[in-house]
Amino acid sequence: MYQETELIGIAKRENNKKRNYLVVNKLQGKHVPVEPKLALTMFQELAKQVKKDNEGKRLLLVGFAETATAIGAAVAAYLNCDYIQTTREHVEQVNYLFFSEAHSHAVEQKLIKEDMDVAIPLADRIIFIEDEVTTGNTIMNIIHEIEQKYRSRVSFAVASLLNGMDETALRKYQEYNISMYYLVKTDHSQYEKIADNYYGDGSYTSIMQDLTCHYTDELLCTNAVNARRLTQGEVMQEACVGLWNQINAKYVFDKVQSILVLGTEEFMYPALFVADKMERSGLRVKFHATTRSPITVSSEDSYPLHSRYELKSFYDEERVTYLYDLEQYDQIFVITDAARNNSESGENSLLMALKAKNNKTIHLIRWCLE
Repeated sequence: MYQETELIGIAKRENNKKRNYLVVNKLQGKHVPVEPKLALTMFQELAKQVKKDNEGKRLLLVGFAETATAIGAAVAAYLNCDYIQTTREHVEQVNYLFFSEAHSHAVEQKLIKEDMDVAIPLADRIIFIEDEVTTGNTIMNIIHEIEQKYRSRVSFAVASLLNGMDETALRKYQEYNISMYYLVKTDHSQYEKIADNYYGDGSYTSIMQDLTCHYTDELLCTNAVNARRLTQGEVMQEACVGLWNQINAKYVFDKVQSILVLGTEEFMYPALFVADKMERSGLRVKFHATTRSPITVSSEDSYPLHSRYELKSFYDEERVTYLYDLEQYDQIFVITDAARNNSESGENSLLMALKAKNNKTIHLIRWCLE
């Protein structure tokens, strides 16, 4: 069983008056670089809890963007059930269910209504997948939205790596008969004070200028699956195998090399899957992803994040995105589902950050429906 001190560090949100702290999971592979096997093992432990209590049920898993998309896809792959993630991105020619995330820097979340129209009548239970649940309000918002729109008899549950809900919030969920699965129970009562005590004197670099530079090479992979649309765990898993096979066929790996596999914002699980395949083949691999979250960084050893690059997003050049604790590697694989016509400025911005850490061999892998 995991311990709180093993998994989390408390960081300070930047310019967020709603909540000044952020719980950073050191094994999740979002903000902190991690060995892929550690992240996937943790996700599978959560999946085992869900499976044990839901044998024979038809499940729809909903992973929350952006931090829980890899968790949700991994649990869906383990259970081989229906899966869809929330998104903040634009999807062409669809309608949305909207709901809010009150404490976040980016409050609007969406589910594609046409896919929910198909999935909900077939489901016995909808399970929301999160990295951490604190108040439960965001999930309750979408539950109310679903109940109002569909009048379905489907039941609900929540599965998260961490659960920081207080007794009042837990009691509310019990009254609604919403099951809770989690690996570690956390107590948030001191987190605000902990965050306030950090100096925020880490390394900050902004790379927002629009300069053209070039990756070592670019590979466009086929047969992409978009988890913003309804899919199935086995379908996603098979597609990720195909992604890995295309990458493995093109590149030659020296087993003594250090490799970084980097996902982009909501797009995490396929990149994590590839990173795991590399690690299983004997390579030294780390995985993490860019993020929308503006987090203060600090030089203090006890603080979870020490350096930050401020970049243009792969998905919208007007959006700021961030990358934390970047190091030097022998090879870097940036794996994204961003279409080429959306991402040139973001690609250049990230590449300049990678080169600033003296990374020289940087591959761009594009896995998207374009």
